[in-house]
Amino acid sequence: MKKIYILLGLLVSTVACNSDLDQVPPNIAKSDSLSDYEGVLNAAYYYQLGGVTPMAIMGEFRADNAFMFEAPYTEFDEYDNNLTDMEDQFFGPFYTAMYKSILSANNVIENSTTTTDIAEAKFLRALSYFKLVQVFGDVSLILTPQPSIDEISGVDLTRQPSAEIYNNVIIPDLNDAIGTLGSGTAAEALLGKVYVFMGDYANAEPHLAAVLANTDYELQENFNEIFGADNEGNSEIIYAAEIVSSVVDEYSFASRFWNWFVGDDSKSDLPVDPDLVAAFDVSDANGGGTDLRREVTLNEDGTTAIKFPKEGGNGSDHDWIEIRLADVILMYAEALNETGSPATTVLPLLDDIRTRAGLTSLTGTATTKDEVRQAIANERRLELAFEGHRWFDLVRTGTVDAEMGQTIDKNYYLFPIPVSEVLASFGEIEQNPGY
Repeated sequence: MKKIYILLGLLVSTVACNSDLDQVPPNIAKSDSLSDYEGVLNAAYYYQLGGVTPMAIMGEFRADNAFMFEAPYTEFDEYDNNLTDMEDQFFGPFYTAMYKSILSANNVIENSTTTTDIAEAKFLRALSYFKLVQVFGDVSLILTPQPSIDEISGVDLTRQPSAEIYNNVIIPDLNDAIGTLGSGTAAEALLGKVYVFMGDYANAEPHLAAVLANTDYELQENFNEIFGADNEGNSEIIYAAEIVSSVVDEYSFASRFWNWFVGDDSKSDLPVDPDLVAAFDVSDANGGGTDLRREVTLNEDGTTAIKFPKEGGNGSDHDWIEIRLADVILMYAEALNETGSPATTVLPLLDDIRTRAGLTSLTGTATTKDEVRQAIANERRLELAFEGHRWFDLVRTGTVDAEMGQTIDKNYYLFPIPVSEVLASFGEIEQNPGY
């Protein structure tokens, strides 16, 4: 059969999921036989869990915050075509989960009559495509629910340019979601982030400003009050993938992204890159004190990451934070700097974040646009370490070579499309260059 096999599972699993988020629906129904799409919307949320561990690994281990010890996982730091060996563990589950979420969202958007459900589905579809574009670049675009297996032959899987996906799907979906859910919501925060990743800072600025004006969000007083199962849903969290130890994901167990960070996997017993430790040292020296984020982020000897504390038993209830207020503040400062605001306007925005970290203000330490840009980038690295941002920040800002200390072929800024999808589509889905 000429279409990717993943769609077979998707067509079944997106039409009849119940509100308990069962991984395998108890029955199979065509979408036009449903009247309540709440369960399908829940499925769209649920499938986001399958993207958590892959995004955590790609964002941190590909960059200079963490590294692997055991082959072939060491290929995350080798920047060649061997990453295709990681398909079963990372890229395949991620790809599958995002398209499952998209097809569930499509079903709600096409068939539900509940406006808030449709708005949430558009948010989730935009989020899924945003992640896919970050990871793979051009991807297949599917905007219909595919209500039956019989229609699988009509799906066009040709990869579409990422710019078109941004402009024709992600941005319109988020604008529609904002129109229903209101200004200053997670949808607006994501739209601001999307524009930042597109390098469109002028359009990013008002959306990020709207989020900062929402008094429902505020920075936690202490950095250690943000993370861990006991701090779920705190005032700094704008959107997180909710993880419950009793609910399995694409790996057939609860998402345990933290397992890689704390060194519980032999593939990387001591995962922290010394370059990150050195960055904290510089922050101490230049900040007039000790960066309090270090003791929350790293263990005492700086070899493992403890931001999401290790849990007992076989599962974890750590939510995966997608967007939090400090991230938005830093993006807003970046947007203002890139659109010409002076350092005296931009740097004070970071004061609350730095005061919480036990550091002095950066005002007066940087004056030029380039200096302020670097100051913000440094702050993002330490504030958001092990939250899956680092590699994608380096790529979007064009600083991969400078920060990684080597010249890296731009083909390897992206990750490989799962080979199984390329083969099963009979070449309709083409592999990324270099792989």
